[in-house]
Amino acid sequence: MFDVDLKKFPAAAGVYLMKGSQDEVLYVGKAKHLRNRLRGYFSATGDGRAHIRFLMNRVAAIDTIVTDTEKEALLLENTLIKKYRPRYNINLRDDKTYVSLRIDLREEFPTLQLVRRVKKDGARYFGPYSSAVAVRETLKLIYRIFPLRHYPLETCRRRDRPCLYHQIDQCSAPCHGLIGHSEYRVLVDGAVALLAGREKEVVTLLQQRMSTAAEQLDFEQAARLRDQLQAIEQTVEQQKVAEAGGGDQDVVGLHREGGEVELAILFVREGKVIGRRSYSLEWRLAEDELLSSFLQEFYSREVFVPDRLLLPLAVEDAETLADWLSERKGKKVHLLVPQRGGGRQLVEMARRNAEEAYREKGSRREARHQVLRDIATRLQLRRLPQRIECFDVSNVQGRFSVASMAVLSDGEPDKGAYRHFRIRTVAGSDDYASLYEVLKRRLTRGMEEEMLPDFILIDGGKGQLAVLSAVLDELALSDRIDAVGMAKSRVRSNVRGKAVERSAERFFLLGRKNPVVLRQGSPALFMLERLRDEAHRFAITYHRKLRRQSTLRSALEDIPGVGAQRRKALLRHFGSLKKIKQATLQQLEEMPGLPKNLAERIFATFHREGPPE
Repeated sequence: MFDVDLKKFPAAAGVYLMKGSQDEVLYVGKAKHLRNRLRGYFSATGDGRAHIRFLMNRVAAIDTIVTDTEKEALLLENTLIKKYRPRYNINLRDDKTYVSLRIDLREEFPTLQLVRRVKKDGARYFGPYSSAVAVRETLKLIYRIFPLRHYPLETCRRRDRPCLYHQIDQCSAPCHGLIGHSEYRVLVDGAVALLAGREKEVVTLLQQRMSTAAEQLDFEQAARLRDQLQAIEQTVEQQKVAEAGGGDQDVVGLHREGGEVELAILFVREGKVIGRRSYSLEWRLAEDELLSSFLQEFYSREVFVPDRLLLPLAVEDAETLADWLSERKGKKVHLLVPQRGGGRQLVEMARRNAEEAYREKGSRREARHQVLRDIATRLQLRRLPQRIECFDVSNVQGRFSVASMAVLSDGEPDKGAYRHFRIRTVAGSDDYASLYEVLKRRLTRGMEEEMLPDFILIDGGKGQLAVLSAVLDELALSDRIDAVGMAKSRVRSNVRGKAVERSAERFFLLGRKNPVVLRQGSPALFMLERLRDEAHRFAITYHRKLRRQSTLRSALEDIPGVGAQRRKALLRHFGSLKKIKQATLQQLEEMPGLPKNLAERIFATFHREGPPE
């Protein structure tokens, strides 16, 4: 640990950056009183957190940035963490992707959309929900009860007749004028009430409509409404009621065993628990500082901010966090630490969920580690491969050459660490040269950031493995990183060309002539196959994206007056490049915001004739 004069640190609010010998940022923190906070790291007893003790042995310098307020320090800390991605700050990795439902009540005829990001755009959001399948089932129910539109109005208005959803009574067809604004608004209000948990309002509305239908002797409609009421009642019965003041609130639970921490969040909307997220945190932070950092990172993303947060313990900067969250939400947000009653019961429920998530992940983690140990044994690796990276190159006849890197961390896909690469120095379809460039770039940067894999899996045989070996030798990493080439299985054929059998996947090791074959169906083979397939999928997806962009640019970019924004607008309006080419002059002229002379120019370009006289 380096010597430091604590008196030089300011006695004010601000942010501190701990740096290593290469001037890399190792840790970013904030403090109401910088000198007091940093004194704790250099006290005689030392900081009690295991990873901080290890961190301080690597710290070569500490920089501080003074701010006027604690809130400014919080915002600056968040910015610096995103900029530097310090390895000793917490990193939240979801075990699932979560979805929300969005409806913009300012639209002419609002509709529900399934989204994965909550934006501050004036629309109303419901969720988050842990299961996209369950949300789609909910949408089916809502459309049967409240037949809102499914597709963009402009798309539907170009049709000669309403879509199939209208034929099966799941769309009221506002695009063709079959329902007025006021009637449609009644449907919207009912759908919003149902999603918001106000089922009594919906039930009352449907009962009134059922009675009216029965009085008018429309027994078929009355029967449909009766079935809809029963569906709502069954749905409501399956939901868990949380009697803790109602409204929207997130409840945080914390479970800790030694240096491992599991955090769980329960999402309570209109008094009902609708979902849960859980996070395993790698470092042993003090619990109040950990909770503060967790809340800051979680809510800095595009997620819904509730009216209240129920916490298991108090955090020092609760007031600052509340102000920051209130700004993000646009209304007052309260951070509470309930001591009794329904709120305390909810926090205890969240704690039990965190404990259960820790137990489940512990079992899965041990199973994954067993698979990693098996891989290390069978492929003669020198260490347990806690971080595995797999590379793949993709191109078509040398055009749009790209590469991808897929990553396994502790045996699980780490999608936040996946990377795309554009090939910069290689012309044509030279896969070996492209692979060399990508590996050299990745490992050089990894050495600078001190983030190197334990094991690299190359999609290919001896040739690709030789390229990887050359890069490792050049960078003096041969003793640090294990390398294996994975050749795809081959189909052996008889003399008549008919397939006889498929060979096993082959793994080529450095210094070994014959490949290693893992047992078919083994967990080790499945894990490596999945990683290889992920790298291939990621490369192909990026390659296709570049080709689509190039196709659109090459067809439109030569037309004077059609820039990047205009290309996007044309594609958004017509739906595809093919439809733009097929559009009539009248359809082009009817596009909002497209000048008449430009419409004539686009039409002439795709129909190989001059502009109309």
